[in-house]
Amino acid sequence: MNPTVGAVVVTYRPDLVLTVPLLRALADQCAHVVVVDNGSPQDAREGLAAVCAEVGAELLPLGHNAGIARAQNLGTDRARALGADLVLFSDQDSLPAPDMVSRLLDGWARAASRGVRVGAVGPVSSDTRSTTEQMVYVARRWGPRRARPEEAHDGLVEAAFLIASGCLIDVAALDEVGGMNEAWFIDHVDLEWGLRARRAGLRLYAVPDARLDHELGDRLTKLPGRAQEVHVHSPVRTYYLARNTVLLIRSGLMTPAWRLGYAVWLAKYVAFNALLAAPRRRRIALMARGLRDGVTGRTGPLA
Repeated sequence: MNPTVGAVVVTYRPDLVLTVPLLRALADQCAHVVVVDNGSPQDAREGLAAVCAEVGAELLPLGHNAGIARAQNLGTDRARALGADLVLFSDQDSLPAPDMVSRLLDGWARAASRGVRVGAVGPVSSDTRSTTEQMVYVARRWGPRRARPEEAHDGLVEAAFLIASGCLIDVAALDEVGGMNEAWFIDHVDLEWGLRARRAGLRLYAVPDARLDHELGDRLTKLPGRAQEVHVHSPVRTYYLARNTVLLIRSGLMTPAWRLGYAVWLAKYVAFNALLAAPRRRRIALMARGLRDGVTGRTGPLA
């Protein structure tokens, strides 16, 4: 019997020019589409409701920004109530290839045939603003790093974690591992869940022939001497990334080498945003608050 796939899309002030083709693509590929809106203004919500009605998606308006993790968990509960065996997460600024879901299911079957416990599979995500972005991360000594082409075996790459958008998760894995960590609100939520899943003995795989266009961050920029572009987030997101990286380091989910690797990454991230990304003062203040809250263990939304 083929598994039933339910898509869960989280929106926040969506650009309907991007969201309409996303919802149409998911409706063509999934048995159910649940859209969880995180407190968009009324006009945006009304436009989103019209699109959902057109494509046959179900809209769950939250009325406030509850965070991506809470929205994903609520959407998952609804997708399961509709009969989903597998849940496909999507951000509002993604666009799956017309055959992405079928290729993910094929990849899942290949992985399961190896006799391993598969927790989730995901596509190769490419940033539409870049010619070099291939967002598949494998485990290295100092933490997750971009995969190399030769690391694909039988059309699969075993991943350290999977980016949430495009990730296809077994509801049984969610029962075993738990849902997304709502206390973290946004940022590193997918990474934290992936670490919990792998600690439980589940395997995560990227499927290279499953494709997804996805924009990560507000913009990309190039730095001298660095081939890979840098993702630049809004000032508020620097708070969450700083805080949740500290929480991640303190979580007990990583090896000492990974903790050190993330500490180095965090130092570079803070330096870049403090020195090269405007508005510098606001970013510095928010990152300082995030670092403090990470150390003290404060979670939830930025007050």
